[in-house]
Amino acid sequence: MLSMVKECRRTKVFKPVLDHIPYAKFIGMGCEQFGDEYIFTLPSNDNNLGNPTLPAIHGGVLGGFLENSAIIHLLLKLDTPRLPKTIDFSIDYLRAGRHKDTFAICEITRQGRRAANVSMYAWQTKQSEPTAVARAHFLLEST
Repeated sequence: MLSMVKECRRTKVFKPVLDHIPYAKFIGMGCEQFGDEYIFTLPSNDNNLGNPTLPAIHGGVLGGFLENSAIIHLLLKLDTPRLPKTIDFSIDYLRAGRHKDTFAICEITRQGRRAANVSMYAWQTKQSEPTAVARAHFLLEST
């Protein structure tokens, strides 16, 4: 896993890491790097809708997108040999996630030897108008 992550960092092609996580692959996640920042994408997809009347993204899909974004962010930022394990996850839904592309950024707010705290922000049109924000703690495998 670590060699795959290092290769993705080197080439800036993140599809192998995303494909390694079945749910990330299932919802169609993407990742791009801009400087030191990773921006995760959830493309507009009918299969990700929870309310086709609005239409709006299913809350579980949005939560899973943010959780997987944080896991991938930790993999790309740290030299952890295995996938970080979720200890807890909390999400605040701020507005409906409409049927259009959604973006997310993550920030490691604290990192210890065995655990890391991550904040996540999702938006659609303007980054200043988040669709959801989340916080999570992850167990890290030591090398």
